[in-house]
Amino acid sequence: METSTNARRSPQFAHPLVAALLFCLLAACGSRGTARYPNVVVLGIDGMDPSFVSRHWDELPNLAALRDRGTFQRLATTAPPQSPVAWATFITGLDPSGHELFDFVHRDPQTLRPFSSMSGMETPRRTLSIGPYLLPLTSSRVVSLRRGTPFWQTLADNGTPVEVIHMPTEYPPVDVGHALAGMGTPDLLGSLGTFTFFTDDPTEVSRSVSGGRIVKLTSERGHAILPLVGPPNPLRRDARATVENLIVDVDPEQPAARIRAGSEDVILRQGEWSNWIPVEFELLPHVSSAHGMIRCFARQLHPLLELYVSPINIDPVDPSLPIATPRKWSRTVAREIGRFSTLGIPEDSSALRQDVFTLPEFLAQTKLVLDEERNLLAYALRHYSGGLLFFYFSSIDQNSHILWGKHEAELLQIYRAVDASIGETKRAVPDARLVVLSDHGFAAFDRAVHLNTWLRDRGYLALIGQPASDTDLGSIDWFATKAYALGLNALYVNLEGREAHGQVPPGRPYQALLGTLREQLLAWRDPGNGAQVVKAVFEPRRTPHNSRVAPDLIVGYAPGYRASWQTGIGGTPAEEIEDNQDPWIGDHCINPGDVPGVLFTSWKAQLQSPRLQDVTALVLGLYGFPPPKPSGEAGRRN
Repeated sequence: METSTNARRSPQFAHPLVAALLFCLLAACGSRGTARYPNVVVLGIDGMDPSFVSRHWDELPNLAALRDRGTFQRLATTAPPQSPVAWATFITGLDPSGHELFDFVHRDPQTLRPFSSMSGMETPRRTLSIGPYLLPLTSSRVVSLRRGTPFWQTLADNGTPVEVIHMPTEYPPVDVGHALAGMGTPDLLGSLGTFTFFTDDPTEVSRSVSGGRIVKLTSERGHAILPLVGPPNPLRRDARATVENLIVDVDPEQPAARIRAGSEDVILRQGEWSNWIPVEFELLPHVSSAHGMIRCFARQLHPLLELYVSPINIDPVDPSLPIATPRKWSRTVAREIGRFSTLGIPEDSSALRQDVFTLPEFLAQTKLVLDEERNLLAYALRHYSGGLLFFYFSSIDQNSHILWGKHEAELLQIYRAVDASIGETKRAVPDARLVVLSDHGFAAFDRAVHLNTWLRDRGYLALIGQPASDTDLGSIDWFATKAYALGLNALYVNLEGREAHGQVPPGRPYQALLGTLREQLLAWRDPGNGAQVVKAVFEPRRTPHNSRVAPDLIVGYAPGYRASWQTGIGGTPAEEIEDNQDPWIGDHCINPGDVPGVLFTSWKAQLQSPRLQDVTALVLGLYGFPPPKPSGEAGRRN
């Protein structure tokens, strides 16, 4: 990560009497900071859609007031319009070619294995072997894969207090001011969220599913021992998974159960959610443990036992991974408001997509998340003493994925709750400049596109054996493949000198292939209805820094279409396009021009056709700093 080299600046006064006079004037400006720095609050509302807002002004009075007294504009998003990509642009003021986040996942061109685009782990360089244990002699650390300087680091380096709560791609947090990590923060397993669903249903079998595990259990007279799998033990040679047993005793007559986790006892009635329960996974007996926390949902207690256990969140009271700056600040927050979600995406849409939740149960879970977000914002406002405060809401985005276009009333309830928080913010800090923005809007997801299948059918990709629904990059015949897809918008060329088994020579053959792919993608029509499948194709600006991770083309799907889940992991099902039958019915990973975000300001700050990086420049400008040095356009559009 690049760091700012700006030196801390302080005002220089020519005469002590002048300095004293200025001090008195500054002190008279109020208790929320001084004129040395403006007071600015930025609310990042992931997925807030300008068309949805415009349909419901009467139900969103605080947003309407911002529109009337300040400004409201559509905000151009990034190519691709994915949350990590877009928020990284806002954070740094750079386009994706500059901050080097191009998708939720990237791939290693040599191993051809996918990895998270947001962060990675550097393992200890030296270890000591004792029996089955491998003890580190040097520390491991989590590193951000995002390049560029966060705008608030520039502010902090020059004396402005900063507080940044749940900024996406901010894991681990930059070591300035106060911060809580956001999207990209894993659970204790190192995944982006793995739930566990325990059941004694005789028709079920234990298995892994997307985003979780189904565990078949045996109960006797209402008593069951539930093995909750924890993180791999990094101190063991075999990295054996740790386990903490949950003890469940169901009342034989009443729909209630006692759940014991370690020394904690929790009583739940059927249909109830628990509060956060701390859990501990032993790594080295009597020496070291990993600390997490879970929430349980008693979906059914009679006649079957069905217990949902949330992904194991990092415990803010005793964090085993770096989720806060300063490191113990999460403990300070939790002591005042209670434990809160630390997972980067806390809404569990995977449980709904795997039929572990019904829609009402999913909405109940996301309400818990939204309530936590609002409590956390209230905490931040109570303790706000000037400078920059950034706060992020995830709830509109995650609920829109499930409710978009079919459940308008339910989605409006979430918009109204966020609108209420905007009003509370304005009342709590009336003297602050308020900025409200979203990274993108939304569109329907009606048809799932299998991009690798399209490449296969046109001779660009070859498989080993017959196509199947569970194929991934390991099923590709690299010696007969010219191009492949991975992630939700990325297309890669199997390029000589870059990919392990590259087949396309660089130079003219490479450029000719890009041109042909672009033309054919734009000409693609859905055989089911004749509609255009791809509306725009972008070519990222390649640099020596990003050449390893940058895709060769970014595919901007037309509204109604999106890359399939199988494409996201490199899969190649039989058909090119099929109806989306998934509960995930809304999305934004399409042509960016069709899913703009929103920009509200509490003052008249009209910008001409604003983009996300223009908001970065706007905030820095309030503090007297120039915008970040541009790194070029997001890519050529055809």
